[in-house]
Amino acid sequence: MFTREELLKHYETMVKIRKFDLEAKRAREAGEILGNVHVYVGEEAVATGVCACLERKDYIESTHRGHGHTIAKGAELNPMMAELYGKATGSCKGKGGSQHIADFSVGMLGANGIVGGGFGLAVGAALAARYQKTGAISVVFFGDGASNRGTFHEAANMAAAWHLPVIFVCENNGIACSTPHKTGGQQAVMDLSNRALGYGMDSYVVNGNDFFEVYDGMQRLAKRARNGEGNCCGFLECQTHRPFGHIVGDGQRYRDPALAKARWEADDCIKNFERRCLKSGWLEQADFDAVQTKVDAMIEEAKQFAIDSPYPDASELFTDMYD
Repeated sequence: MFTREELLKHYETMVKIRKFDLEAKRAREAGEILGNVHVYVGEEAVATGVCACLERKDYIESTHRGHGHTIAKGAELNPMMAELYGKATGSCKGKGGSQHIADFSVGMLGANGIVGGGFGLAVGAALAARYQKTGAISVVFFGDGASNRGTFHEAANMAAAWHLPVIFVCENNGIACSTPHKTGGQQAVMDLSNRALGYGMDSYVVNGNDFFEVYDGMQRLAKRARNGEGNCCGFLECQTHRPFGHIVGDGQRYRDPALAKARWEADDCIKNFERRCLKSGWLEQADFDAVQTKVDAMIEEAKQFAIDSPYPDASELFTDMYD
């Protein structure tokens, strides 16, 4: 299973994601940062469980809701927060913002403002790893709504046909942007992982609010991909939910916000992790309290770093752009 140190590390990752995005939400509502912000609150166990199975050399492709993936892959909080503030010290020099944050140094190839925009990039990364013989695997995160895009099917077909080490991780929050999964007529199948069958992929459906379930499912798929077993690619459907709207400022007219929040509070992935560890005797409440205090200090430091950092100079406007 996990050592005590590993459990604390995974717990800290989830808490960092939670507190980072709650601070991002506050800052956006206060007008301190501009642009769209999609918080990852409620889905922390997915990014943490998946990335716990990855190595630094592995690649991930993200979505518009990408802060959690970036943190779970190992990115530092200070440059991430500075990026949200549009500062020169940001991960992308202040030019990407929340929806296009990236950190190549840890294999995070970028968040993507286009729904379904990461599929082809993840397949390309896996193909590059194959040619370079690095042994790296590639993961693409996406939501239930993105699974309806043609880019998903094109990428899944190529990954399967070429036996590329790509794992498709569907964060199924049951509502996409604003259309309920079960009653909105989005798709004919309820278990989106069934779509993987058409491409000969191994697939698993897990409780996305349970870190241990996510980890177990991902570990099996990652092992097959890394060892070149079968057609290498796989599909992991993580059934989860988000307590807030699709975007900061979303009025959520498509659902009852109070019911959504109550559902989340009853099945909060961080609380689930705490209960499991306490019941099993792996960790104590004092361990969780210490992590919470530690992360509070990290978030405050990141916020101050972002506020104190300079904006990019106007001369940098066209730097890093393709001709």
